Amino acid sequence: MRKIGLFLLAASALSLNSCDAQSQGKLGNILNKVATGATGTPTSLEIGNALKQALEIGTSAGADKLSAKDGFFGNMAIKILFPTEAQKVEKGLRSLGLNSLADNVILSLNRAAEDAAKEAKPIFVNAIKQMTIADATNILLGNSKDAATQYFKRVTTAQLTEKFSPVIANSLGKVGATKYWGDAAAAYNKIPLVKPVNTNLTSYVTEKAIEGMFVQVAQEELKIRDNVGARSTSLLQKVFGYADTKK
Repeated sequence: MRKIGLFLLAASALSLNSCDAQSQGKLGNILNKVATGATGTPTSLEIGNALKQALEIGTSAGADKLSAKDGFFGNMAIKILFPTEAQKVEKGLRSLGLNSLADNVILSLNRAAEDAAKEAKPIFVNAIKQMTIADATNILLGNSKDAATQYFKRVTTAQLTEKFSPVIANSLGKVGATKYWGDAAAAYNKIPLVKPVNTNLTSYVTEKAIEGMFVQVAQEELKIRDNVGARSTSLLQKVFGYADTKK
């Protein structure tokens, strides 16, 4: 019995050692796959998928930020002010002590842009889906850090204008911009010897809203390119890590 017990103990030890060796081998293979998956030269398909993934994350984040309250109004880089040709209106109003009227105009213009920004996300997503592998490779490995933003400008500006314009026209009325602007222009035009000002608010705010959208998209693009911590998936880490070596 003692011999049998020793034999069984020895057999168990050998079995455990064998299992350990197999487990270690499997673990080593997994680690090797993980390691090679995060480094090396990505395929064209990986480059395309990674860039689309990054841009969808970036454009969605950008649209969400701008469509939130104060997304435009609270961001000095893109805050919409009086049109250039109407800045004399603002100056005239403030000189007459009508500061609140001028402030209401500015606030309402930005609220309209924030309202329209909600429409941007599906347009960007559609543009990303249509992006070719050649587009993606050129954007990733090109010399420009805003290559993706420039791509979006080329392929989405017309769609954004078409989609934003009616939303902004409606929003301008909803948030009171049309009334405030009408009151402001009327008050200004009563000033003796001034040239009457007539500005198409819908076209102006649409243009400025789209400009602001691209400013935000450019910031999100730069974050993905330069901030390693923003590369939230192994695919992004591999592809953008490879791009880093080509700088």
